[in-house]
Amino acid sequence: MKQLRNMLLLVLMAILCFSCGKKQEVVPIDKHSIIPVPVSVAAESGSFTLSNKTTIVLQSDPAQVQMVAEYLKSSIGEFTGLDLVIGQDDKDNAIVLSLDGGASPHEEGYSLSISDKKILIAAPAPEGLFYGIQTLKQLIPAHGGSAKGSNNQFLIPSGTVQDHPEYAYRGMMLDAARHFFTVEEVKKLIDQIAVYKINHLHLHLSDDQGWRIEIKSWPLLTTIGGANQVGGGKGGFYTQEDYKEIVSYAQSRFITIVPEIDMPGHTNSALNAYGILNPGITVPEKTAVAIDRKALGLEDDPDATPYHTGIEVGFSTLDTDSPVTYKFIEDVIREISEMTPGPYFHIGGDESHVTEMKDYIPFIEKAQSIVSKYGKKSLGWDEVAHAKLLPTSVAQYWAKAENAILAIEQGAQVLISPAVKAYLDMQYDSTTHLGLHWAAYIELDEAYNWDPTELEEQIRRENILGVEAPLWTETIITYADIEYMVFPRLAAIAEIAWSPKSARNWEDFRRRIVWHGQRWEAQGKNFYRSPMVEW
Repeated sequence: MKQLRNMLLLVLMAILCFSCGKKQEVVPIDKHSIIPVPVSVAAESGSFTLSNKTTIVLQSDPAQVQMVAEYLKSSIGEFTGLDLVIGQDDKDNAIVLSLDGGASPHEEGYSLSISDKKILIAAPAPEGLFYGIQTLKQLIPAHGGSAKGSNNQFLIPSGTVQDHPEYAYRGMMLDAARHFFTVEEVKKLIDQIAVYKINHLHLHLSDDQGWRIEIKSWPLLTTIGGANQVGGGKGGFYTQEDYKEIVSYAQSRFITIVPEIDMPGHTNSALNAYGILNPGITVPEKTAVAIDRKALGLEDDPDATPYHTGIEVGFSTLDTDSPVTYKFIEDVIREISEMTPGPYFHIGGDESHVTEMKDYIPFIEKAQSIVSKYGKKSLGWDEVAHAKLLPTSVAQYWAKAENAILAIEQGAQVLISPAVKAYLDMQYDSTTHLGLHWAAYIELDEAYNWDPTELEEQIRRENILGVEAPLWTETIITYADIEYMVFPRLAAIAEIAWSPKSARNWEDFRRRIVWHGQRWEAQGKNFYRSPMVEW
């Protein structure tokens, strides 16, 4: 028995020694899985050992980089279980964050240098450091969960990355009007899209089915207008404090919130609340649900519309002849602009089919003027180009190239969001259980294999502000639904927005996305496993 115990002990010790001595395989940095693909990557021999002995060193004013350092510490902890210390003593086995104007000629650019002794992330501004961190995170061979590396160490390949974005505006849109999503869900989405260097989140805050932002001077917008959604659910809305919380959280991830109040169409939720805004439109009978105003302690409003619970569009409009309408939109724009530090206010302008063009054009021009009055630049769907645009205005190309070209001819820039390529609510194929397909079926290769400069000859690089991927939510009810429709396609569109055309390659993207799928799976993300990828 004693001999057997000794033999077992020797076997166990041999196994432990083998495990301790077993070397991790290090994938060279030029065989990386980074998304978006960087401008340039150069491999060097060796690797950096990330462990509990690694420190995060602030080589710049802590007031400027502390937030980024805390984010790095938290992210590494999430993936590896390591609890790194943040300090200012520059020594070996450190990740150094440095604000350096010479690190990149681009405001959002960065450089990442990895040696066996040190990792240096340098950038002209904190947002560049943040984007460098996103790249570094994708070089750490860990997905979270129970994966702790060999002896709780993680080998990161040596080399250098020089990187900067192709477009200044890299966005995603979330439609919170058709179905409402909570503050925590929006913050979770912010975290997930920040990984792919998205820097704008466009929130569609009003539509026929629901009004989602508190306006103190018009309180029934949320009391009544916010109490519905597609299918007749309970809806919901963001208080002004909720909205400020979202804005602040987005800022911590270097994401700018772009609020949208759609007008003059897509406005039935406002007409539910205030009949005085209604020029006499009617809701499609099959989707109309009466509002019991007396149950809310309110007097009857014979001009107010019923709820619209369907997904039909184009039937609603504000009363463009009424002075009250312009008081209403000024109050709304003023209150939201005061809470929004970003430069853009989106005025919608799409699918206003029952608004005569003779009324639509002056309305858009007045709305645009009000936005400018409160220090913001107007964004609008491409139909707004029928009006006279201010030089600071931006038309969002979603449907008609001729509208985008009209905007360019007026000196405005365009934001590229072609429904046939970039709409995240389009089904992947005919078997997809969520989404619609009125524009197209958009598989992963269709989301990846296009370029903003190749859509129309008259839309040139200098005309393009950036790229945005909208998610409309007629069929999207839960956060898991969001994840399924957004991932992996957002990663593809983020690469179009960030990476130079010369660096993008579909076959290489198919290879790189596999690693991201492994991390998504470890995170419990409900992503779509495209048959075009060998997951």
